[in-house]
Amino acid sequence: MLVAPSILSADFGNLASEIKAICDAGCDLIHVDVMDGHYVPNMTIGPVVVNPVAKVATKPLDIHLMVENNTFFVELFAPCKPEYISFHIESENHPHRLIQKIRDYGIKPAIVLNPHTPPEAIEYLLEDLDMVLLMSVNPGFGGQKFIPSVIEKAKKLKELINKRNPNCLIEVDGGVNDKNIHELKEAGVDIVVAGSYVFGNSDYSKAIKSLQV
Repeated sequence: MLVAPSILSADFGNLASEIKAICDAGCDLIHVDVMDGHYVPNMTIGPVVVNPVAKVATKPLDIHLMVENNTFFVELFAPCKPEYISFHIESENHPHRLIQKIRDYGIKPAIVLNPHTPPEAIEYLLEDLDMVLLMSVNPGFGGQKFIPSVIEKAKKLKELINKRNPNCLIEVDGGVNDKNIHELKEAGVDIVVAGSYVFGNSDYSKAIKSLQV
């Protein structure tokens, strides 16, 4: 299991040292939540913060867009050279076009599904994706409780992926901890996002290792 700590839960007053700490602690990716205050009722960070993060980080960035104008934000964050950019299928009218735009930047495209959105909604896009991110909380805020139904959803998605594009990864974001990690692994999940579980732990290395099952 790959682990992508979400910097939404980091201490922004000491962000550079926090990024260095999770990289040294053995994380696999750094998850960056971008919120515009429109698609979700919260605002977070822009390139003025993410660019310095990218310079300090020794692990790849995983940028998760929770926004209305996806194309604008893809163009805004592409210069940060993340490994992945993911966008919500619920907020995009032309997903195939946006997938290609992300790929044209040399970035791996991913689609996000909210808790209520079934995996079948993106079945015919799977061949063009490198990853699907399943929200196991409602997007917008960190520290929420895990929604258990995502386990069955991940299993269904895995079946579709095996049929359409076996190389596509599954990522889960929200309420992940050492209590549900084994169920997620068994369901076919490849990457977990963990914010408060990692940054709320006094030992980042121990918290990350407990998820790398």
